[in-house]
Amino acid sequence: MNKTEFRIGVTPDFLKPDSSSDLDDIAGPLFDEAGLNWEYIDNKTSVLSNSQVKDYDALLVLGAKITEETLNNNDRLAIIARFGVGYDKIDVAACTKHGVLLTIAPDGVKRPVATSILTFVLSLSHQLLIKDRLIRSGKWEDTKDFMGMGLVGKTLGLVGMGNIGKETFKLAKPFGMRHIAFDPYITPAETAEVDVELVNLETLMRTADFICVCCPLNENTHGLIDARCISLMKPTAYLINTARGPIVDQKALTDALQNRRIQGAGLDVFEREPIDDNDPLLSLDNVILTPHSICWTDQCFEGNGKRACESIISVASGQIPKYIVNRDVIDNPILMKKLKKTI
Repeated sequence: MNKTEFRIGVTPDFLKPDSSSDLDDIAGPLFDEAGLNWEYIDNKTSVLSNSQVKDYDALLVLGAKITEETLNNNDRLAIIARFGVGYDKIDVAACTKHGVLLTIAPDGVKRPVATSILTFVLSLSHQLLIKDRLIRSGKWEDTKDFMGMGLVGKTLGLVGMGNIGKETFKLAKPFGMRHIAFDPYITPAETAEVDVELVNLETLMRTADFICVCCPLNENTHGLIDARCISLMKPTAYLINTARGPIVDQKALTDALQNRRIQGAGLDVFEREPIDDNDPLLSLDNVILTPHSICWTDQCFEGNGKRACESIISVASGQIPKYIVNRDVIDNPILMKKLKKTI
């Protein structure tokens, strides 16, 4: 198969209501230069069907779900390039079984998500939204009842010390905070560059003034921050989640916020998305909520887009791309056969 026959399908959730997409200015020049055909997949669905993907060699995926059924009996698809770092909607085992590479774009999100975490830290510590409401409601003098929290000497605790966690600590260094983290898969040597103390989860929950969840969602982290963990938090502490909603027991967190057992929270992700219209979180004044898009900036979009496109271009040239999630697939003869077709 020559490059002109290599077909790329882009999930339609990139498209705006007017059918335009910011992805065009990123993917277009890169794919055109490589001589590759690409198009948006027809029919916007939450789960990609087998018939939607069967005629593509590569998929560039935003938020669509990919299952075993999606990939079954597919002898053409060689790569799924995820636009971002989360892949909890993609059946990784099925990808490996059917000889499909799954790639992510960690260097595209680490700075945008790290700055998002610090945006929550600063907004919560300064009681930004409360003070905004005070001035809008003509209660200027009430500001003395809402003292903020200075950051010097306070403890910033991260659950997860991957690229995003390391970048967060680097950016937070000038604030003069103590840095601690829980990550059972990382060694002290790997954290030397950011000066962080590795602790167990219980110590982090008891100690940190700001608990920031930035680990991936998988079978080990689902429900990791449960009711017991939340009960360990200091009454002056804040919980921030920019990772995935199901990592945190949302009911337990809501209860803690409602009863003022913790100071507050900043949430960009939820157990169910979009959040229900009657969710009690929406009525609370001690939580900042954003619709899984706090890091959605022009730079984040460009970084994710370029990395995803580069992964696809590598495969179209018969090469193994960077940032592979399922590295076991490299030894799969099904994949090798697909790659040979692209050379």
